[in-house]
Amino acid sequence: MATVERWLLPDGIEEVLPPQAAQIEATRRQVLDMFEAWGYEFVVTPHIEFLESLLTGAGQKLDLRTFKVTDPQSGHLMGFRADITPQVARMDAHSLRREGPSRLCYAGSVVHARPRALSRSRSPIQLGAELYGDASPAADIEVISLMLATLEHAEIADIHMDLGHVGVYRGLARAANLSDDLEAQIFDALQRKAVDEVAALTAQLPEKLAQMLQQLSQLCGGREVLDQAKTILADAPESVLTALDQLTVVADALILRYPHLPFYFDLGELRGYHYHTGVVFAAFVPNVGQSIAQGGRYDDIGAVFGRARPATGFSTDLKTLVNLGQRKAAELPSGIWAPTGAADDLWQAVCALRNQGQRVVQALPGQSVSDAAQARCDRQLVQNSSGWEVQPL
Repeated sequence: MATVERWLLPDGIEEVLPPQAAQIEATRRQVLDMFEAWGYEFVVTPHIEFLESLLTGAGQKLDLRTFKVTDPQSGHLMGFRADITPQVARMDAHSLRREGPSRLCYAGSVVHARPRALSRSRSPIQLGAELYGDASPAADIEVISLMLATLEHAEIADIHMDLGHVGVYRGLARAANLSDDLEAQIFDALQRKAVDEVAALTAQLPEKLAQMLQQLSQLCGGREVLDQAKTILADAPESVLTALDQLTVVADALILRYPHLPFYFDLGELRGYHYHTGVVFAAFVPNVGQSIAQGGRYDDIGAVFGRARPATGFSTDLKTLVNLGQRKAAELPSGIWAPTGAADDLWQAVCALRNQGQRVVQALPGQSVSDAAQARCDRQLVQNSSGWEVQPL
């Protein structure tokens, strides 16, 4: 490899330089403080762990996004985390084992073997919150509200919210007793809004079920869609009607809280269908092809860790929030330039200033005050007859 190529990073893997790194870290701290104010406790998960635990309940998509290595000590396969959510679910079910609701949050780098989209980073900084132990719509409303508060803090403009419920399609599919292959085909056609294809795939099903499945791809739009769905799916199984009721409760509460926010409902959109179990949601902004924050209910994930618990949560990429947000970057603090030297009185003066919260950069051998500007210093530490004092440069 040529010398210049040694410094090239893999596609989708990027470094973050000053001052953006400082802005990302400041945003991370501020958002985690906000999570704390909502009652969410911060947890730190390992970057790498055994593959069986890392991928449990996560589905094939996460498997394909996970870098895998062999642990030289045990010989078992390990994976670098591609999603922190399953790790936090394990903490709740296995490590904490609390009774009642539990609120946890996290922020950390993940790495993807494959990006979510061609334009996406493979090294996002995943930020999110999870609420365990409550199956009511109130938990979904709280988590979605927290996600919107996070986007508001980042000053993301022109947000559009998508809401759905995977229980609608799941209930109809079970009632129709679809084979795995046929269910997958109908699922794929619904995602592509291929109305004619859905009609052809459901032609052999009982007429009412076929019609309801065919209508799913057209049940999309504003709040009125939920009322239309209750009419069109009136003869659906009880589980479908329950899912619609849950989605309606969540939707009406959010519309009341955020009257100026556009909400879009799509009962044929099955984002996270093999992972989520209830209400699903995502935030979009114009000119960005993928959601910028997303989440949903995933009640079944804790069972594989020995303790099934209701769960709902959301995640986002911290770097995306900073890049898309309109919040002005905080001005980096200026500093005080101290001369080189190991004299005790100079050292004590530098320590005293740092203890007061001042930023002090001490010159290294060969440096002079002319290097102060590059170190972002606008003052200098000068010795006079009374000791060391700070003066303007």
